[in-house]
Amino acid sequence: MPSHAYPKLHNAMWPGLVGKGTDPGQEPPIGLERMLQLTAAASVDGRRFDGIDYFLFHPHTDPDASDDQLRRTADLIASHGFAVGSLVAPIWPGTVGDSAMGSPVQRAKFINAVKKACRIAAIFNDHGIRHYGVIRIDSAEFGIARWREHPAEHTRTIAATFREAAIVAAAHGERLAAEGEICWAGMHSWKDMVDLLEAVDMPGSLGFQCDLAHTYLYLMGYNAPEHALLRQGYSPAEFQSAYRQLTERLRPWTIDFHVAQNDGEVHGAGSHDKTGKHCRADDPAGKLDIVACAGQWLEGAAERGIRHVCWDGCMFPNATLENPATWNTILRTMLAVRDAHGWD
Repeated sequence: MPSHAYPKLHNAMWPGLVGKGTDPGQEPPIGLERMLQLTAAASVDGRRFDGIDYFLFHPHTDPDASDDQLRRTADLIASHGFAVGSLVAPIWPGTVGDSAMGSPVQRAKFINAVKKACRIAAIFNDHGIRHYGVIRIDSAEFGIARWREHPAEHTRTIAATFREAAIVAAAHGERLAAEGEICWAGMHSWKDMVDLLEAVDMPGSLGFQCDLAHTYLYLMGYNAPEHALLRQGYSPAEFQSAYRQLTERLRPWTIDFHVAQNDGEVHGAGSHDKTGKHCRADDPAGKLDIVACAGQWLEGAAERGIRHVCWDGCMFPNATLENPATWNTILRTMLAVRDAHGWD
């Protein structure tokens, strides 16, 4: 059986939080300790997850927690044998941050959220639990209606905010990765995402985070029909051609990678706007050959500083997340990706 040291295989903790809450109709969040337990219990032929990626906000983490509190959190994670990889900065309105294309006050909140994430990253690094990974951001502007009013101006503003945030991150020895999703203004199509990355023009400090589920919607031009690379009813050959176009434009920027599945639909829950729907790894309606598609994004990954990949499955029902079979299936898929495309 093929085996490689890299990429390390991580599970995301935020599926226990995203779309969850206390409002009517919402399921309650799943706590950090329970998410760690579910991840640690997964096993396929004696192989397990290597680590976790982590959202830096309540109820999993107080972004203003003391150094000692954060070290205790690191101890908890380490007690399960896990490393920490990429961290999600709390850049959205209602957390620490605010819109990257907003007013000066809103943009200052965005930068403050990145500063807090860098502080926590430094504590985890010093603790010894974290040796790789990035800090994840997006434009924190839900929906694209306001962006469309003045697209060029708003993209320049987002780029200026990202550039300032990248300077902050670089001063802390960190890199930022902007996750492309159709719900984030100025990042809602592959073309707008490339334009934004080029406008920031700091490839050593700010790159792209690819999620297989979200980037599938890029192909279909869900929020930007003018940038669609595929139409419904496409053939396998048309898919391969379009996917190569997509990856060739965004892969050089890709410094963080999420394994995921999508059935061609969008989904939102709670306060989260509709985005690429995450499906189970073995969902029969899934549109992606996960292993084959991952391989296109992971070409040259080691040279771009990637050391791990992470499963992302947001907005699943809690019953799905609490089912041990869910995590064994996910781990099996992650192992197949590493066996096919890993390195030593």
